[in-house]
Amino acid sequence: MPETLLEVRGLHRAYGGVRAVDDVSFQLAEGGSLGIVGESGSGKTTTARIVLGLESADAGQVLIRGEDRTVRRRGRAERLRRARQVQLVFQDPYLSLDPRTSVRDALRETLDLHLPRGDHEGRITELLDQVGLGAGQAGALPRQLSGGQRQRVAIARALAVQPAVLVLDEAVAALDVSVQAQILNLLADIRERTGIGYLFITHDLGVVRCVTDEVIVMRHGRIVEAGPTDRVLDHPEHPYTRLLLDSVPRPGWDPRAIAGARRALAPQK
Repeated sequence: MPETLLEVRGLHRAYGGVRAVDDVSFQLAEGGSLGIVGESGSGKTTTARIVLGLESADAGQVLIRGEDRTVRRRGRAERLRRARQVQLVFQDPYLSLDPRTSVRDALRETLDLHLPRGDHEGRITELLDQVGLGAGQAGALPRQLSGGQRQRVAIARALAVQPAVLVLDEAVAALDVSVQAQILNLLADIRERTGIGYLFITHDLGVVRCVTDEVIVMRHGRIVEAGPTDRVLDHPEHPYTRLLLDSVPRPGWDPRAIAGARRALAPQK
């Protein structure tokens, strides 16, 4: 049975009187891929930030391989160790890369920070090969690369420290559809080879269906539905999940019907 890489227990986070995350719990197994979907304001990004350690929860726990990350630890070495456990790939690869730094130097900076000893040149070559880039791109600046190539660099940088979990926050949303498919196939290959766990934060149900095994649907900070991806998307039980699926444009799609359904689901004042 696969090891549990990530376990989230009863997370709560409020801003003033607004509950951004309200009793959220889930697990991610070794080699697994979990999608968190919902509209803006659903709480999915706040949940991801708590998992990454960028925000603190008001209550609840985040455990990586059984270690509670919500227990505060002091010291630079401990902060770096925790950062190596969970890494992030942003939506916009251009903004996440230093425009003045070559691909090789961007990877070297990460390795120097986290792993000051070792064969960095060999590791850089290995990482570039892992994400489908060659020596020709190693000396390039971000502006000299395509969007898909930049995202491959961002993925390589996140993988450099061999994290247990990779959080992908709308990681293919800024790419053309054909390039999206290439990156998603790349991620699937990496997951199969390494056993890394993926946490996909997205609004795109097509991406969820393509690359996740399990999915949770969030609304107003709470999980309203969860389960195997195929089951949730093909046989949704919650009205909000059905609304998300009905909101995807297709032949005969009527936005007025979607607006009516949204009003029906709105909290009564």
